[in-house]
Amino acid sequence: MVLKVEDLEIYQMAEDLSDRIWNICIKWDYFAKNTIGKQMVRAADSISANLAEGHGRFHFKDRLNFCYYARGSLEEIRSWLSKASRRGLISSELAEIKQIVEILPKKLNAYINSIKKAHNEY
Repeated sequence: MVLKVEDLEIYQMAEDLSDRIWNICIKWDYFAKNTIGKQMVRAADSISANLAEGHGRFHFKDRLNFCYYARGSLEEIRSWLSKASRRGLISSELAEIKQIVEILPKKLNAYINSIKKAHNEY
Protein backbone atom coordinates (compact mmCIF):
# COMPACT_ATOMS: atom_id res chain seq x y z
CA MET A 1 0.00 0.00 0.00
CA VAL A 2 1.38 3.39 -0.98
CA LEU A 3 1.11 6.00 1.71
CA LYS A 4 0.46 9.65 1.11
CA VAL A 5 3.56 11.70 1.76
CA GLU A 6 1.78 13.36 4.69
CA ASP A 7 1.52 9.94 6.36
CA LEU A 8 5.27 9.41 6.41
CA GLU A 9 6.85 10.01 9.81
CA ILE A 10 9.94 11.54 8.24
CA TYR A 11 7.80 14.05 6.34
CA GLN A 12 5.92 14.97 9.51
CA MET A 13 9.19 15.47 11.37
CA ALA A 14 10.57 17.63 8.56
CA GLU A 15 7.41 19.76 8.58
CA ASP A 16 7.67 20.14 12.36
CA LEU A 17 11.30 21.23 12.04
CA SER A 18 10.51 23.81 9.38
CA ASP A 19 7.62 25.23 11.44
CA ARG A 20 9.84 25.49 14.52
CA ILE A 21 12.55 27.28 12.56
CA TRP A 22 9.98 29.64 11.03
CA ASN A 23 8.62 30.51 14.48
CA ILE A 24 12.10 31.35 15.69
CA CYS A 25 13.28 33.35 12.68
CA ILE A 26 10.09 35.39 12.32
CA LYS A 27 10.89 37.10 15.64
CA TRP A 28 14.35 38.25 14.63
CA ASP A 29 15.23 41.80 13.59
CA TYR A 30 15.44 42.66 9.91
CA PHE A 31 19.20 42.09 9.51
CA ALA A 32 19.15 38.63 11.13
CA LYS A 33 16.05 37.62 9.15
CA ASN A 34 17.52 38.87 5.89
CA THR A 35 20.86 37.11 6.32
CA ILE A 36 20.55 33.91 8.34
CA GLY A 37 16.78 33.66 8.74
CA LYS A 38 15.83 33.42 5.08
CA GLN A 39 18.50 30.81 4.43
CA MET A 40 17.48 28.71 7.44
CA VAL A 41 13.80 28.80 6.53
CA ARG A 42 14.50 27.92 2.88
CA ALA A 43 16.74 25.01 3.86
CA ALA A 44 14.24 23.70 6.41
CA ASP A 45 11.32 24.03 4.00
CA SER A 46 13.38 22.29 1.33
CA ILE A 47 13.63 19.08 3.37
CA SER A 48 9.92 18.31 3.36
CA ALA A 49 9.43 19.80 -0.11
CA ASN A 50 12.03 17.46 -1.60
CA LEU A 51 10.56 14.49 0.23
CA ALA A 52 7.16 15.37 -1.23
CA GLU A 53 8.50 15.85 -4.74
CA GLY A 54 10.41 12.58 -4.62
CA HIS A 55 7.40 10.76 -3.26
CA GLY A 56 5.45 11.85 -6.30
CA ARG A 57 7.99 10.48 -8.76
CA PHE A 58 7.55 7.14 -10.48
CA HIS A 59 11.16 6.08 -11.03
CA PHE A 60 13.11 5.01 -7.99
CA LYS A 61 16.24 6.94 -9.03
CA ASP A 62 14.19 10.15 -9.05
CA ARG A 63 12.86 9.32 -5.59
CA LEU A 64 16.38 8.72 -4.34
CA ASN A 65 17.73 11.92 -5.86
CA PHE A 66 15.10 14.00 -4.08
CA CYS A 67 15.90 12.21 -0.83
CA TYR A 68 19.54 13.11 -1.34
CA TYR A 69 18.54 16.75 -1.91
CA ALA A 70 16.57 16.61 1.35
CA ARG A 71 19.63 15.19 3.11
CA GLY A 72 21.75 18.03 1.73
CA SER A 73 19.24 20.59 3.03
CA LEU A 74 19.37 18.90 6.41
CA GLU A 75 23.14 19.34 6.48
CA GLU A 76 22.65 22.97 5.49
CA ILE A 77 20.33 23.40 8.50
CA ARG A 78 23.10 22.13 10.78
CA SER A 79 25.40 24.82 9.44
CA TRP A 80 22.84 27.62 9.84
CA LEU A 81 21.93 26.47 13.35
CA SER A 82 25.57 26.56 14.33
CA LYS A 83 25.93 30.11 13.00
CA ALA A 84 22.70 31.27 14.65
CA SER A 85 23.80 29.80 17.96
CA ARG A 86 27.29 31.37 17.82
CA ARG A 87 25.75 34.74 16.98
CA GLY A 88 23.33 34.61 19.89
CA LEU A 89 20.15 34.30 17.82
CA ILE A 90 19.02 30.94 19.20
CA SER A 91 19.32 29.71 22.74
CA SER A 92 16.40 28.06 24.51
CA GLU A 93 14.93 26.51 21.35
CA LEU A 94 18.23 25.05 20.20
CA ALA A 95 18.08 21.84 22.26
CA GLU A 96 14.71 20.78 20.85
CA ILE A 97 15.72 21.60 17.30
CA LYS A 98 19.06 19.83 17.63
CA GLN A 99 17.26 16.73 18.85
CA ILE A 100 15.15 16.69 15.68
CA VAL A 101 18.21 17.39 13.53
CA GLU A 102 19.99 14.42 15.12
CA ILE A 103 17.09 12.00 14.53
CA LEU A 104 16.13 13.09 11.00
CA PRO A 105 19.28 11.87 9.20
CA LYS A 106 18.82 8.38 10.64
CA LYS A 107 15.17 8.33 9.62
CA LEU A 108 16.02 9.71 6.19
CA ASN A 109 18.70 7.07 5.63
CA ALA A 110 16.21 4.37 6.65
CA TYR A 111 13.70 5.82 4.18
CA ILE A 112 16.34 5.83 1.44
CA ASN A 113 17.18 2.20 2.23
CA SER A 114 13.50 1.25 2.09
CA ILE A 115 13.23 2.78 -1.38
CA LYS A 116 16.30 0.83 -2.50
CA LYS A 117 14.94 -2.38 -0.99
CA ALA A 118 11.54 -1.92 -2.64
CA HIS A 119 13.26 -1.38 -5.99
CA ASN A 120 15.38 -4.51 -5.60
CA GLU A 121 12.28 -6.56 -4.80
CA TYR A 122 10.47 -5.13 -7.81
